Amino acid sequence: MKALVYVGAFNPPTGAHIDLAQYAMCRTGADKVIYVPSKSTYIKYDQGKDFVFTDEERLDFLWRIAHERDWMDVSDYELKADHQPRTYETLCYLRDTEGCDCQLLFGSDKLKELEHGWKYVDEICNEFGIVCLQRMDEDCRQIIADDPFLRAHADHITVLKTPEKYQKYSSSRIRHLLKAEKPDVGELKRLLPPELFDLVA
Repeated sequence: MKALVYVGAFNPPTGAHIDLAQYAMCRTGADKVIYVPSKSTYIKYDQGKDFVFTDEERLDFLWRIAHERDWMDVSDYELKADHQPRTYETLCYLRDTEGCDCQLLFGSDKLKELEHGWKYVDEICNEFGIVCLQRMDEDCRQIIADDPFLRAHADHITVLKTPEKYQKYSSSRIRHLLKAEKPDVGELKRLLPPELFDLVA
């Protein structure tokens, strides 16, 4: 089973998290996408997010979305661990325990973080490979070509251009709208998957 592994906060999941993952799956010939939410403590204290839905809430969000999508799976591996696993640990777990032929999926904002913000990058690239979703305002191939560290891993990074309509989607924008005294319901419904419309009061 060939799987793209999508790790992240999903705080909350956006429509782009869902549609672009399916887009990447189709473009790469993968069989499914496995969403792996990070611990809320890591999101709050290490990533410094202003508001974090609980582990249980974010897991429930993803399962609700996955219910009618047979290509989408959700793993609670990181949430159940006694520490916040590194991405390489998660990939190894899914490969060795679930029998998945994995590639890591992430957005192009993560590219520049790889050298100094990630551990086991060599192992991730050599053993699994990376699929990078390119934002419209970024030229990932040029970013890779200009950076010696990324250039050394270029053969293991697949860059996919993404449709323009998804460029303005973000979890932080959703959180901002949800905290507003009078939330813009129309914009929230544009950004959220339909399964999460109940978040809109």
